[in-house]
Amino acid sequence: MAQIREVKQVINGLAVSDGDGVQLKRLIGTPYLEMLDPFLMLDAFSSDQPQDYIGGFPEHPHRGFETVTYMLAGKMRHRDNLGNEGVIESGDIQWMSAGKGVIHSEMPEQENGLLAGFQLWVNLPASEKMTPPKYQELKNEQIPVEQHQDGVKIKVIAGQTQQGTTGVIANKFVLPTYWDVQLPQHSCLDEQLSDNHNAFIYLIEGKIAIGEQIESQAVSGEPGQLIVLTNGEHVKVKALQPSRFLLIAGQPLNEAVARGGPFVMNTREQINQAFADYQSGRF
Repeated sequence: MAQIREVKQVINGLAVSDGDGVQLKRLIGTPYLEMLDPFLMLDAFSSDQPQDYIGGFPEHPHRGFETVTYMLAGKMRHRDNLGNEGVIESGDIQWMSAGKGVIHSEMPEQENGLLAGFQLWVNLPASEKMTPPKYQELKNEQIPVEQHQDGVKIKVIAGQTQQGTTGVIANKFVLPTYWDVQLPQHSCLDEQLSDNHNAFIYLIEGKIAIGEQIESQAVSGEPGQLIVLTNGEHVKVKALQPSRFLLIAGQPLNEAVARGGPFVMNTREQINQAFADYQSGRF
């Protein structure tokens, strides 16, 4: 019998300031949840007060991992030292592999005063940390949305649903699932996930119940919380109110992790080398 994933941990997150004073809620990458292999960090941002975000993220370096930016509202302009530039708009996804090194800026652009979205950091295996940087950047209209008769909608950014809808992001290292799910009240999501993948839900709005006993109506999370799931072959979610959430999963790398600010490698020596390379202009 298939094992149903249950709630393992609920994370409220920490209010932090990053970049040039951008106000964020950090859900992964805190003392409460340092990492969830292969996920190193998750920040959620949402404000209709421009002073909370307009300073943005001026030029800064990365090495050894991937940044995933998903916008719900507003725009984020991206530029890097390799000549790449673009605007990530509402509903768009940018999956950037920093590889051996990139220096970039991420600057918000106002749209009716509101900015909302997420940035997820995904680790790279040791064999890929020094590869050339690259991007997968897709517009909202390029991302498939699976619609069910009961009103369930699954925007499939990465991974594949039971009905065969396949996401637009390719990643052979952690084989990610990244879905933006909308459930009408009383509807259910019942989907398969690889049993050994680490998985979590971030509740954007509504109230949900998770697991085998979803009919008990027990609330599994509140908006703004991250819900870490146990391992299992199935995930079941019921909407107690109209709800929207991210469902994200990935195959753990099970490798040593060394962090140094914007760099994530496998050893402290590699972190020291990353700082030396950056300071010497070798990015």
